[in-house]
Amino acid sequence: MTTTAVQAQQFADVFTRLVTNVERAVLGKDHVIRLALTCLFSGGHLLLEDFPGTGKTSLARALAASVHASHTRIQFTPDLLPSDVTGVTIFDQAKREFEFHEGPIFASVVLADEINRASPKTQSALLEVMEEGRVTVDGVPRAVPTPFIVLATQNPIEQAGTYRLPEAQLDRFLMRTSLGYPDQRATVEILAGSAVRDRTAALQPVIGGPEVLQLAQLAANVYVDGAVLEYIAHVAEATRAAPEIALGASVRGALSLVRCAKTWAASKGRHYVIPDDVKELAEPVLAHRMVLDAEAEFEGGTTGRSLQRVLSEIAPPAQRSDSV
Repeated sequence: MTTTAVQAQQFADVFTRLVTNVERAVLGKDHVIRLALTCLFSGGHLLLEDFPGTGKTSLARALAASVHASHTRIQFTPDLLPSDVTGVTIFDQAKREFEFHEGPIFASVVLADEINRASPKTQSALLEVMEEGRVTVDGVPRAVPTPFIVLATQNPIEQAGTYRLPEAQLDRFLMRTSLGYPDQRATVEILAGSAVRDRTAALQPVIGGPEVLQLAQLAANVYVDGAVLEYIAHVAEATRAAPEIALGASVRGALSLVRCAKTWAASKGRHYVIPDDVKELAEPVLAHRMVLDAEAEFEGGTTGRSLQRVLSEIAPPAQRSDSV
């Protein structure tokens, strides 16, 4: 059943309350908070490429507190093992049976800090759970809590001793973005409240886990016109044909863009997607799934700039008057 205008407005009201609540802990980052919530309601995961001390942990904790969900943090290191993430089966001599001890991945909001410092073997332990919401240990599948979102971080500057995330793993992240440093006004406000070490501790839940799932279903049922779907397909195809791009956006990437555009539209109180939703989300959803060729990368090009050029060359469909 397609989401109605009334339901879309209800979604937008709750979304705005969540943004306001999270922004009490992560000051001056309205847009990034909206992207993180869009990931949550779209059933995806977020990759944060940023410098230390920009509030990545606070964002994860504030998000968990706002939706009354469990939260864990995994510090990825070169010696981290897959079982340190997923959990391990241990033989209990008293009971004479094997017992499974859950790893930190069994939480609704998981912060995977400096994910690129772990070995590819450990990183691959996240592939199944990020795609299917379950972990298989000793042949037994075990579901993680719902809602479920992984917020992974990596430092774009300090690359010594790190492993580049493979394309297959990058493709599992619904979006990639960065928090960046706060502006002067937000910085002054943060400094004025220096006595408060943890701003997330005072946050109260806005909604609960079951409500997140209900709202996610509303977002999934937002209407997308065929012309908008064709526009997204054209953008994805154009990234594959661009001369400076060695690997363009995948079909999974195009599907992800549709999912995110639906949630983004609902967050604005609309029960239908418009081309501007696609343009706003194209870079955070698609850029990390693309790979530049060696020459373009050597010349200082980025996938983000290439994507913006593609968007400028493809005319978006005109908004139909009967959409509203």
